[in-house]
Amino acid sequence: MNHELMHSSGDVSTLVIAYVVAVIGSLIGLACMARARTETQRSAKVRWTVFGALAIGGIGIWLMHFIAMLGFDVPGATVKYSAPLTALSAVVAVAVVGLGLSLVTLVRFTRMRLLLAGALAGLGVAGMHYLGMSAIRFKGEIGYDPALVAASCAIAVVAATAAFWFTLVVKTTQATAAAGLIMGVAVTGMHYTGMAAVSVTSDPTLPAPQGTTVFDLVFPVFVISGLIVAALLWLLFTSSEEAVGEPA
Repeated sequence: MNHELMHSSGDVSTLVIAYVVAVIGSLIGLACMARARTETQRSAKVRWTVFGALAIGGIGIWLMHFIAMLGFDVPGATVKYSAPLTALSAVVAVAVVGLGLSLVTLVRFTRMRLLLAGALAGLGVAGMHYLGMSAIRFKGEIGYDPALVAASCAIAVVAATAAFWFTLVVKTTQATAAAGLIMGVAVTGMHYTGMAAVSVTSDPTLPAPQGTTVFDLVFPVFVISGLIVAALLWLLFTSSEEAVGEPA
């Protein structure tokens, strides 16, 4: 017989770590977008926009989601994940953020394009979240509160619009730091609002879940993410040094 179960979406430490990762990804992404603004060649603008999408979409949004999901638990049930769907959700996060960024950095800026980019990327990020949730496997089903799902999508759209607006107006180090902190709040807020919408129902008659445990994914995810962060930081610092060394 089916019955509702309470689920856990993590403790305070998981929330803090997820927030810190969201801020780090946002800060690196904003730095990449600052470089994109200063470049004159289109190829360089595209390159830094891609780097910004990797930082914001891949680290600030998707990795934050992955870390927050480390705290997801269904009492009395074995929880596994579909690795292909989990990987696809990462690709979606980077792609939709990159597409949104390109609408405000690679073409002539207008307010309407900013709003369109924010809506497109925000809904894409929300889609990434729920795609990632669809990767969960256990003896039961996941349901959602429509009102909280709508609220999480609204938060994602506002967060994405704010992120793109920051890429255009943030210039000082202090403003960039503040922007990163605000974006971190928005991104984690979207995730935990979406998690608050979740309800789970067990069904012991279902077959044992197939897939990978989240902790089996931790090592490859963190190695790849660490390499991406290190590479982006190296590119930012070395390109800054080259820029400083160039004759006026």
